Amino acid sequence: MIEVFNSNWVISIETKNKNKIILDTNSFDVKINDLNVVHPWEYEKSWILLEVKNYSDILFYSFTIEWNHLLIITNDKFDIKEEILSFFWDVDILIIVWTKDAAKIFENIEAKVVIPFWEWKTIFLNTLWQHIEEVDSYKIKWEFSIDSTEFVNLK
Repeated sequence: MIEVFNSNWVISIETKNKNKIILDTNSFDVKINDLNVVHPWEYEKSWILLEVKNYSDILFYSFTIEWNHLLIITNDKFDIKEEILSFFWDVDILIIVWTKDAAKIFENIEAKVVIPFWEWKTIFLNTLWQHIEEVDSYKIKWEFSIDSTEFVNLK
C-alpha cells in the first residue's frame, strides 16, 4: 500500500516502509527520499527501482514499488511514438500533468489509477466525466480493477 499527498504544490508518495517519492510540481524535481533524480539513468534507493528516460528533452520517471509500476509524466509536449510508448508499460499508477494535450497521452496509457496535477486538473477530470471531490490524501492498495480506471483528485 502507498499513500499519496499533495501539499503546497508538492506531491509525496509514501510507501508502507515510510520511503518517499517526492514530485515538486513547480520545478518538476523528483526525489526518492533525499536522492534528487535529475538525469536519465537507472536508480535504486530503499527498495524502490527507478528508470529515468529522456525523450524529446523531457524526463519521464518509471518507478517499481513492491512489484507495481508508477509512472510520472511532467510534460505533455511530445509526440507519442513507439519509442516512448514502450516505456509506458503496464502502468498501475499514473501521475500526469494536466494541460490540453494530456488527454491524448492518457488514452495511450492503460493506467489503473490516475492522479492529475496542476491548476487545470479539474478540466481533465471533467472531460473524462470524473466529477470527484478533492481529497487531502489517498491510500492506494495494490489490488486494482482490470476493467476500470480509478481517478484521484488531490487538493
